Amino acid sequence: MTNAINWFEIPVADMSRAIRFYEAALGTKLKTEELPGTKLAVFPGDGVAGALKADGKRHPTTEGSLVYFHVGHGSGALDTAIERVRAAGGQILVPVTDIGKDGWFAVVGDSEGNAVGLHAPR
Repeated sequence: MTNAINWFEIPVADMSRAIRFYEAALGTKLKTEELPGTKLAVFPGDGVAGALKADGKRHPTTEGSLVYFHVGHGSGALDTAIERVRAAGGQILVPVTDIGKDGWFAVVGDSEGNAVGLHAPR
């Protein structure tokens, strides 16, 4: 099956700060790349991929599209991710919410002023 999404970009103002936040909040390592006029920090994963992007054309916002990151299975995985977000200086915009058979989600504010979702299936 083809995914509805195959690539995403999260705009950032300060790439170093954003990398520190996402690596701490998601417990992962991002790979940096530079293209003419653009800096990227690519998230690891198979299938759907994406990156932090600093190019001065798009700006962080809590409005608009919302990307959800998979943080593991079960409510404990989401609780752990929320703790990492807080420790990394992020804000909780929507608290952990039970969505029935589909698990749990929360929406957090990152270091740059973006809103991003976190999801943990049952």
